Amino acid sequence: MNEYVFSGSYPKDDVTFLLKDISNLIVEQDNEFRENAIQSGIHYSEMLPIEYTPSKEYMDIFYNTLQQSKDKIATLVAILSDKIIKARGKNIILVSLARAGTPIGILIKKYIQFKYNILLPHYSISIIRDKGIDKNAINYILKNHPSLTIQFIDGWTGKGVIQHTLIKACKEYLDEFNITLDPNLAVLSDPAYCTHIYGTREDFLIPSACLNSTVSGLVSRTVLNDKYISSKDFHGTKYYKELLPVDVSNFYIDQICECFSNIDKNHVGDLSNDVDTREIAVDIEFNDNTLNCKGLRDIESIKHKFNINNINLIKPGVGETTRVLLRRIPWKILVDSFKNPNLKHILTLAKEKDIPVEIYTDMCYSCCGIIKAKEKEDM
Repeated sequence: MNEYVFSGSYPKDDVTFLLKDISNLIVEQDNEFRENAIQSGIHYSEMLPIEYTPSKEYMDIFYNTLQQSKDKIATLVAILSDKIIKARGKNIILVSLARAGTPIGILIKKYIQFKYNILLPHYSISIIRDKGIDKNAINYILKNHPSLTIQFIDGWTGKGVIQHTLIKACKEYLDEFNITLDPNLAVLSDPAYCTHIYGTREDFLIPSACLNSTVSGLVSRTVLNDKYISSKDFHGTKYYKELLPVDVSNFYIDQICECFSNIDKNHVGDLSNDVDTREIAVDIEFNDNTLNCKGLRDIESIKHKFNINNINLIKPGVGETTRVLLRRIPWKILVDSFKNPNLKHILTLAKEKDIPVEIYTDMCYSCCGIIKAKEKEDM
């Protein structure tokens, strides 16, 4: 197996990425090239966008949001960690989904070590919409930890598509290997209402949503392309070593970990009991006919109300809307209220870019970005 087992810009004790290094193989493409390719039917995971040094705008939002929310993030990490231990026990492996899940997985690993004095293994692997999870990575983990069970981790839910992809992937893994994996995804924020293990269902800006590789260990989005990845390989990644001078991956982790000692343990314990985490998420169905996930039902309503022909052009939640405003060309932004304190930066960016903002309260999200129809999803 041509594998690349490394930790990115993180210390090796924090995470192991099970990814193949294709840094010297793949050439990044600009937006116009990728849009044309995607419109012709090429899957977004076969290409990589060009990653630039983050702008001052990116960094100002990141630093301000981190300072304002680091205590809250630390508390939610504590809540989520306690729920994981309650639901799954202590004989587990943390497996975060690259990229957005990686920082959250590291924070959970560190909090569990801080509170329970348990050092859990933590891996980060690839899962791709429409393609599934990296089975070679799962096999590697189970081979090296036969007595432990996997807990999957991500940053937040948008439409709930990754939870759906994980449920489907776990069913396929059972069929192929006769091994049962628990598909309950643990996330810091679940505004889509599609998982049982979450820190909160409030739709707010998680600071790491502002940035790309520079807050995720300097790794790219994961790649699945037959030109670079064989059936025996892990999914691919590029390591952006040239962005090391502007990397804030470890700064982000350190800032939040410093807040662990200030957490009110009793308060966290009370909040941890607000959901029965023994429930299994496999009863959630995701398809055009049966949308039992509240977030997806709301997105389907937006799709019909605004005559959007592709659900992938709808980006719900504060994190995804922020990314749309910073990296894409939105058609309009929907917000639940102009007075929502979580949306100050959203309203500022929309004003700067002259993007119309409209009140829309019939959704479980604080906001939603809608991309111009001429663009297609590149995730």
